[in-house]
Amino acid sequence: MSHLDLPLIVEPAALTHHLGHPALHLVDLSARPVHLGQHVPGAVHLEYRRILAPRPPALGLMPDDADLAAVLSSLGLRPDSHVVAYDDEANGKASRFLWTLDVVGHRRLSLLDGGLAAWLAEGRPTEAGESVPAPGDYRIAGRTAAAADKDDVLARLGDPGTVILDARSPAEYSGLDRRAARGGHIPGAVNLDWTLAIDRTRALRIRSKAELRPLLESLGVTPDKEVITHCQTHHRSAHTYMVLKALGYPRVRGYAGSWSEWGNDPSLPVEA
Repeated sequence: MSHLDLPLIVEPAALTHHLGHPALHLVDLSARPVHLGQHVPGAVHLEYRRILAPRPPALGLMPDDADLAAVLSSLGLRPDSHVVAYDDEANGKASRFLWTLDVVGHRRLSLLDGGLAAWLAEGRPTEAGESVPAPGDYRIAGRTAAAADKDDVLARLGDPGTVILDARSPAEYSGLDRRAARGGHIPGAVNLDWTLAIDRTRALRIRSKAELRPLLESLGVTPDKEVITHCQTHHRSAHTYMVLKALGYPRVRGYAGSWSEWGNDPSLPVEA
C-alpha cells in the first residue's frame, strides 16, 4: 500500500484530493450527534472520553497501553495508517488524540486545519450516519518523550533550557479563576491562552507562522528550548503542542496531568 505524504497541518483542499486513499484513516472527535449528521466522508467517530483515564483529581491522564491499544484497534488503525483527525470545536480534542498517537510512536498523523468548521465553510463533501471500521490489532511497543509527568516538570523548574507553557486563560494563570484546590501557576511558567493561536476569521484555522513566531518568542518560547505544554487537563494545551510541532519546534512535550493534578497536589510549588 502506498503511503500518503501529508503535512502535519493539512488544509481541507489538500485532504479532499486524498479521500478514499487506502492509507488514509480519518478520525472525527466531534460530538456524536454532529458526526451522525455530517462528517468528512469515510471518517470514523471517536468519543473523546475513550482516550482519557481520569484518576481524580487528575482528570486528563492517559489510559494504560492495553486499554489504549484496544481503543486504537477498535478504530481499525494500522501502524502504517496516515491518521487525520478533526473535531467540531477548535480542534482541541483532535489535537489531544494526535498527541496520544505521538506518545505511542505513531508517526503518520495530521490535523485538519480548522476542523469541521473549515471543511463546511468551503463547501467540502460530507456524509451522514456512522462508518463502522473493521477492527484492527494495534500494538503499542512503548512510549516516546512526547509525554511529561509531574516529576519531569518538577525536575525542570528553573532550568534555562526548558519553558513551561501554560495554555490556560490569563485568569486561570493568575489564580483569579481557580479550578483546583489552589489557584495560580507552575513556578516560572509563561502564559499563552491557546485561543490566541486560532484565527476565528478563517474558520478556526491555526494562525500563520508570521503571527505566531513573534508572539511565542516574546515569551521566551524559542526553538532551542524544550517546551512542556499544559492547561487544566491537556486538552487546550494539546492544540498548543500541535502548533509548536507545526512551527518546527524540535523538543515539545505535553503534561497530561496538567493543573488538575498540579493544583491539587499540596506537595508541589505554586506561584500566583
